[in-house]
Amino acid sequence: MRSEPKADGLLLVDKKSGITSHDAVERFRRRSRIKKVGHTGTLDPLATGLLMLCVGKATRLQAYLMGMEKTYEGTIQFGWATDSYDADGTPVGEAIEQSVEHIDFQPLLPPFIGDLEQMPPQFSAKKVAGVRAYELARKGETAALTPKKVTVYEFEILSVQGSTAKFRVRSSAGTYVRSLAHDLGAAAGVPAHLKELRRTRIGSFKVEDAISFEKMSEADVGEILVAPQFQSLSEVDLPLEKVRIDWAAQGKLMRGQSVILTPAVPVKAGDLLALGNPHDQLIAIGEVANVLRVNGPAEIRPKVVLAG
Repeated sequence: MRSEPKADGLLLVDKKSGITSHDAVERFRRRSRIKKVGHTGTLDPLATGLLMLCVGKATRLQAYLMGMEKTYEGTIQFGWATDSYDADGTPVGEAIEQSVEHIDFQPLLPPFIGDLEQMPPQFSAKKVAGVRAYELARKGETAALTPKKVTVYEFEILSVQGSTAKFRVRSSAGTYVRSLAHDLGAAAGVPAHLKELRRTRIGSFKVEDAISFEKMSEADVGEILVAPQFQSLSEVDLPLEKVRIDWAAQGKLMRGQSVILTPAVPVKAGDLLALGNPHDQLIAIGEVANVLRVNGPAEIRPKVVLAG
């Protein structure tokens, strides 16, 4: 019986169009024989771009990586809408391309920037009474969806040519970019849907640093795990304040005990910290349980322990 390879970290993958995020996870899991593999945020099958796979102990970090902001670039097709708001859906009405070169989009964008109450598409993975909305939509039923709070930091039209417009969006996790495309069409008075989408960034991680899906599927797994596209736990840049700890503190954290530390920045109860040992290895995610003195020491409780 072959043993499971030892690997803990993040693999940056450039997902190709036509496969689900789950497909990419399963492909790597089968090839690597590593049981614990997950991802930090779904990309629709239509979309390409950055997909971060959490491998081994890094799966414990998924919850802290999923909330990072995302950046996308893509193309909006004007002339007809679809039931899924993207090119994979069925056209709503006659599919006729309509030039939008005469439209000034700039005044239309502000309502789509900032904190929004965004309605998920009917063809989405949102659950209603335990059932995925897209499962109901495929049966011709309408799911009772409710708006969700998202934040769009940037929404920019890069160019317009004929019936299409290229755009860039930087938003919070969970934003439906295809809803932005659909709603912009409504605001412009021309039905629209998302034609193409590519995720270029997740937090500080860039698609330029990712391995292609094809190479991930063909290269030797041992080579992948030492390639620049694979980041070990000590290299992972979490969106948390970092605190250096000593070996004694590491030992306590590994036993599930709290430690007393003095962070370099003011903290409050409930804050999360990335705790690294003297070798800069990420050891744990700690939660501030109690601040003993303003701008001074605080009691840190281990929330996720990666060492050992």
